[in-house]
Formats: sequence, C-alpha cells, structure tokens
Amino acid sequence: MEGKIDEKDRRIIEVLKEHADYATRQIAKKTGLPITTVHNHIQKLKKEKIIKRFTVDLDYHKLQDGFRAYVLVSVNLSLLKEKKKSQYDVSKELKQFSFVERADIVSGGTDIVATVRVKDVAEFDQVLLTKLQRIEGIEKTQSLIVIHEE
Repeated sequence: MEGKIDEKDRRIIEVLKEHADYATRQIAKKTGLPITTVHNHIQKLKKEKIIKRFTVDLDYHKLQDGFRAYVLVSVNLSLLKEKKKSQYDVSKELKQFSFVERADIVSGGTDIVATVRVKDVAEFDQVLLTKLQRIEGIEKTQSLIVIHEE
C-alpha cells in the first residue's frame, strides 16, 4: 500500500538520517535486515517520495560560510496582487540566491522565513540590503542572527 511504512522502513530511515552515505550492506548490518530487504525498502521509500533526497551535513565554518541568520520577511499583499504575484513567487525568488538555504512560507506576523548563510556580518549586510530587500513585493525584513549552532 502506497505511503504506508512499516517497522523495517523506520529502522532503515533511522540509520539513513545519521548516515546517508552508508552502502546497503552497512545499513543491513546496522538494522539486522538482509541486504536485499534493505535495497527493496529503500527503492520503495524513494519511489513513494518518502525519501526525497540524500544530503550531507557540512561544517560551514570550514567552508567559510559560518554566519547564519533567519530573515523574517513581510510582503506587501496589495503590490503582489497588483503585479499578479504571490508569496510563493517571492519565496521562489529568494531561493534563487545561493546564500538562501530555505525560504518557507509561514503563518503569523511574518509571511516568509528565509535562512541565509554567508561568510560574515559584512557579507550579510551586503546581501540583505542590495539583494533581499530589493525583491519586488518585500515590504520589510527583520533579521535574527544565530549565535550558536548545534
């Protein structure tokens, strides 16, 4: 049945969450499942889009992108309507920038929360003032600077 996951799927997913680079053999060893079972379950999870992609956990300080901020974006709904744009369009525009990791549409006093990762405060100042705040439809921004990451 599509979309239904079982205990084997959950065990495989738990290993993949910490070790997305593991080979099927390593996952089988960690879960105690046969290699063929692991392979078939991973294929099923990918086909059903439960596993959307495999990724890496980077050390951004070593990559010299250690400064992270959450930018709370408020949009001008009247202007967007006039320009036949939506919050989805603004979010897509934000995501076009390589320094924007995420741009999520949210409810509450803010319309979009963008996660920005750059080298330092000076670069953040540059991208905020010359790129983000110039996107048509953005009315105002508020920045939350991450001071400690786990």
